[in-house]
Amino acid sequence: MDLTIDVNIPQIESSSYPIFINDETIAKLKETLDEKTQGKKRLVIFSQKVYKLYGKILNFDKKEIFILKDGENQKTLKNFQKIIEKAISLQLSRKDVIIAIGGGVVGDMSGFVASSYMRGIEYIQVPTTLLACVDSSVGGKTAIDMPNGKNYVGAFYQPSAVYINTNFLKTLDEKQYKSGFGEVIKYAFIEKSCNCSENYNLLEYLQTNKENYEKREDEFLCKIIEICLNLKASVVSQDEKEAGLRKILNLGHTFGHAIEEITKYKRYTHGYGVVQGLMYIFNYALNNGFCDKKYYDKAFTLMNIYGYHPDKFCFINKKKVMQLMKTDKKSDSTTLTLIVPSQEKVVVEHKIDKTQELTFSVNYQN
Repeated sequence: MDLTIDVNIPQIESSSYPIFINDETIAKLKETLDEKTQGKKRLVIFSQKVYKLYGKILNFDKKEIFILKDGENQKTLKNFQKIIEKAISLQLSRKDVIIAIGGGVVGDMSGFVASSYMRGIEYIQVPTTLLACVDSSVGGKTAIDMPNGKNYVGAFYQPSAVYINTNFLKTLDEKQYKSGFGEVIKYAFIEKSCNCSENYNLLEYLQTNKENYEKREDEFLCKIIEICLNLKASVVSQDEKEAGLRKILNLGHTFGHAIEEITKYKRYTHGYGVVQGLMYIFNYALNNGFCDKKYYDKAFTLMNIYGYHPDKFCFINKKKVMQLMKTDKKSDSTTLTLIVPSQEKVVVEHKIDKTQELTFSVNYQN
């Protein structure tokens, strides 16, 4: 299996780049990265877990390695500064390169460092989690978190290439595997809105492939990664900086980010928070006449098939959740922007006045 997807951004020629998807050995991946970066100094930023599992096989010079601890709480200004200082100690120039090897946290941090160091340096994404493979490694969103919100400081900065090796997914723990699949399910609900030239029928494919999901079957994983990235590439090529169409990728994220943050990123992984956000917004859509009961039931059935169920949030400060939702980055001073399901696989942008009360519910209405 060897696939290449091109992300083409017409507005900025240098922002177009390839995504390579294969199942070659990890040792072969190292050879490819060495060839790609030949003659350049490198800063290689590893996830701590990934370094423990694959550090010896990848065999980078220890002097060029920075190991970032795992967890959303590592996306801080303090770690940003440490990585910048590491780049300075290596005497990296604008002609050199940063390589990110890990999940979304490593990718976000590395990309933001690359966008900032000397006003911009090349970086390469090597995603090692399902969530990073299907979503965060592609599209150029880079960021760190601040006390008042997730991804509050960042930049749109595209990698020069993305190397996806499905062998990394074989050692992914069940929690992270399920988290990544939350983003896959999101794509099933936005497919038609992505304005992609091809129909992938992702929703229908997921309805009949639970067994292959459980087995982590190679062909299944490659297919869902390919579909999700083709959909995302279609969106990003039309709207790199989220001026319009790209907002649809945030389906489920407004509520999801809020519960991630209020539980200090410990109770909910990102993907699981997104699924709870999907359930929340489908309830909102049904109650406010955006989608019908048939589509609502189909959506919840799919999420239930893959083991996602509505949580009871009695332990959460509901006022705080709503406050966080209303300070979401898609909002302005007076309105909150929600991405809402309407027809099957179609979402719409819906603005509400920030003074409007929102019903706090993710209950599945049978």
